[in-house]
Amino acid sequence: MNAVEIEQAITDLAEQPFDPAEFPYAFLEAFGNKATTIKRLRAGASNKSDLGGVLQTSNVHILTCDVGRVTQTLAALKASPATAKAKAKFILATDGANFEAEDLTSGGTVACAFKDFPDHFGFFLPLADISTVRQISENAFDIRATSRLNRLYIELLKDNPEWGTAERRHDMNKLMARLIFCFFAEDTDIFVGKGRFTDTLAQMSARDSSNTHEVLATLFRAMNTKREDRTVAKIPRWAEDFPYVNGQLFSGGDEVPRFSKIARSYLLHVGGLDWTKINPDIFGSMIQAVAEDEERGELGMHYTSFPNILKVLNPLFLDDLREKLEEAGNNARMLLNLRKRIAKIRVFDPACGSGNFLVIAYKEMRAIEAEVNQRRGEPDRASEIPVTNFRGIELRDFPAEIARLALVIAEYQCDVLYRGQKLALAEFLPLRNENWITCGNALRLDWLGICPPAGTGVKVQADDFFETPLDQAEIDFENEGGETYICGNPPFSGTRKQTDEQKADLEAVFANITSKWKNVDYVGAWLLKAALYNQHCNARFAFVATNSLCQGQQVPITWSILGEMGCHIRFAHTSFVWSNLAKNRAGVTVIIVGLDFDESGARTILTGDSRRTVTHINPYLTEHRIKIVEASRRPLFVEPVMDYGVYYSKSAGLILEPPEKEALLQEGFPANLVKSFLGSTEFINGEPRYCLWLGDDDVALARRYPSVASRIDAVRRDRLATEDKAVNKLATRPHQFRERKGDEATKIFVPIVSSENREYFPVGLADGAVIPTNKAFYMGNSPLWCLSILASRLHLAWIAAICGRLRSDFSYSNTLGWNTFPAPTLTEKNKADLTRCAEDILLAREHHFPATIADLYDPKNMPADLRAAHDRNDEVLERIYVGRRFKNDTERLEKLFDLYTKMIASAAPAKGKKRKAGANA
Repeated sequence: MNAVEIEQAITDLAEQPFDPAEFPYAFLEAFGNKATTIKRLRAGASNKSDLGGVLQTSNVHILTCDVGRVTQTLAALKASPATAKAKAKFILATDGANFEAEDLTSGGTVACAFKDFPDHFGFFLPLADISTVRQISENAFDIRATSRLNRLYIELLKDNPEWGTAERRHDMNKLMARLIFCFFAEDTDIFVGKGRFTDTLAQMSARDSSNTHEVLATLFRAMNTKREDRTVAKIPRWAEDFPYVNGQLFSGGDEVPRFSKIARSYLLHVGGLDWTKINPDIFGSMIQAVAEDEERGELGMHYTSFPNILKVLNPLFLDDLREKLEEAGNNARMLLNLRKRIAKIRVFDPACGSGNFLVIAYKEMRAIEAEVNQRRGEPDRASEIPVTNFRGIELRDFPAEIARLALVIAEYQCDVLYRGQKLALAEFLPLRNENWITCGNALRLDWLGICPPAGTGVKVQADDFFETPLDQAEIDFENEGGETYICGNPPFSGTRKQTDEQKADLEAVFANITSKWKNVDYVGAWLLKAALYNQHCNARFAFVATNSLCQGQQVPITWSILGEMGCHIRFAHTSFVWSNLAKNRAGVTVIIVGLDFDESGARTILTGDSRRTVTHINPYLTEHRIKIVEASRRPLFVEPVMDYGVYYSKSAGLILEPPEKEALLQEGFPANLVKSFLGSTEFINGEPRYCLWLGDDDVALARRYPSVASRIDAVRRDRLATEDKAVNKLATRPHQFRERKGDEATKIFVPIVSSENREYFPVGLADGAVIPTNKAFYMGNSPLWCLSILASRLHLAWIAAICGRLRSDFSYSNTLGWNTFPAPTLTEKNKADLTRCAEDILLAREHHFPATIADLYDPKNMPADLRAAHDRNDEVLERIYVGRRFKNDTERLEKLFDLYTKMIASAAPAKGKKRKAGANA
């Protein structure tokens, strides 16, 4: 369950008659406990309470009590030995009238009326394994509002299924946007009288809901009709007090779906919330999930947090504005110049979703402008920052509509905050007709037409909130000489996860520039479009991207193009987890890169909370100057070859789990025809797995065993069942994998994936009884000094910078990791010394048998002798490079990058000049 679903569940619980015996179980069920868990607690099997309540180990101790004894009961829970023994995180006491709870870890408390405890749902989210990060407590209203709107949305579709079809979904989305505006307007005095919209619905619609849709339609029609035209339009008296809203928010028809009694109840319940608390920079993304079927499973969890957005906006331009504000002090002229500058800044998000980046940029700029006005003695001055300066492109229509609405709400809230309610109301209505969010495919649209470099009369895709007419309108947009900043969080889709449409988008952007576009991450197209846009104006840009964009094969493709076009990285956030609040939902590992075309000035690398000023940032997001490392099919600087293990798709019958292997050997099957079959996971974690390893001469013997014969036949059937003709051909030899390799007497075993937490890359040595799968690399009959290099911190620093990542874990590549590793020419003595180091590492591991690689290389529990062997290995290798130990990985990379650049330069001449633009921005 996610936070929205939990909020719904506990709200339902609070509205039910209080049952002291059932409440503890119902409370736990509301936080996602399964029926089997509740059953065990009821039976007493897992209930550890010593007070007659319900105590769930490592979670919560709940006790209901007589009226008026809540505080005493909570104290008893806290003093309970069982509470401490079971390591309960929370204690909770209630009598059905009052409610008290305490977080025993933080000391935080809740004390409220029983009916109000759902207001504190965020306090208890750790019970559902959801961290109570600041966003939940600060945005509790947004979660509750999303929850109520979701209920209403689903209930309406239940009774009006045609409104859920593709043809009517747009109308349904428009209804939701209208309702959001009305609820906000009635609680902020935009409509005369607080709660007037909801009260009118309650009074004028019948209790049986038979005319609710007609009442709503009438209100919408009133808000789309100027006051002087209302008599002719036959607007009834009860709707006359509602203002003319305009902005095309209520244009385009006033049809409303029919409401059931339940839907009417939900509608009034939503209106009963305090909409003054809406947070437009978060709410937009949350409500987007209400209308998106594929996102409803993560309802309320799919948004970009305020701190993460500022990681993009602050170094892109907000930090500079704040510095200029600081420099200006109380100098009236400097403050005036800053205000004029801010008024002409445009922020353009070509993947804007529900407008989070634009809304936060607007609010932060308004805060700076307000401080300027305050210092100049003009606190009531109207803002000179037009919301039309905040441009966006969004593929789907509903998020685009919500983005526009979020900016309108943000503008009003800022006016109230900085100028007061009276002045804000005086200028808010009617809404402007201009459109500044374009609905369309950002990779197919001309960005220059949506956000041109300067001037007025900008052509846009639509002329109102919701429609896209063929005759595009022009809006008055004065920005001569202004700055443009491009930012956003484009979709993350790696090469293997892209749809056909996304592949076609990439081709449209890259095809005129490179033939390797099929290997580009989807987000790379936004960087190229931004660079092409800069061929016509100077616009710094910064995007959130998966960390793979600055690793592995992406760098030689995307960054070579950007570099040849003249792009320079101005700032970079190195890898961090971009997570959401959904239970057990792993976050994606991302980077942030900010680029411009200015070769001068300082650059900034941000890692966690640290900040370093450097003179250069390379595509691997380090400060070193390095020629881009391109994958090589053969080793460039060493002789031994590293190869993939055995590919085993459509070969399930040849693979044996340990019990299957033992059963086969007990039947008398020859042991020499069974091999260990290991990938990275099996090798590191010591998990045995086996395979049949049959030569052509072994087939007749193998078929004497019925279980083996059936396995071989199953492989044949699997290979014939596929439409892949190459696999069909392999059905002629179903007793073997696609390749027959990796059975050398000795081999260096190289895992593909390894945790970034390990201080050393866990390579190993294997004999002829082990066959590596294609989830690993191997070096057959290679000298042991190769293992010494692979296990070194030097090599780890190289692959951490150059190879790709799987989330934050190392993802090894032979073409980038081993084949490009800049090793100096090794003397025979060097090789002998490194061989001894490798032997010492392997012997140290043997001393701790049967500990697994995962056990041995746990950074907290690494054996001292193994650590000493690695330390000696690093010293020997590093002295070969520079005659001493390196101080840190920064120094290691500096040497490796310098050596690689020199060795490549001596092997081939530098090529190419600046690349010319080959596609439209």
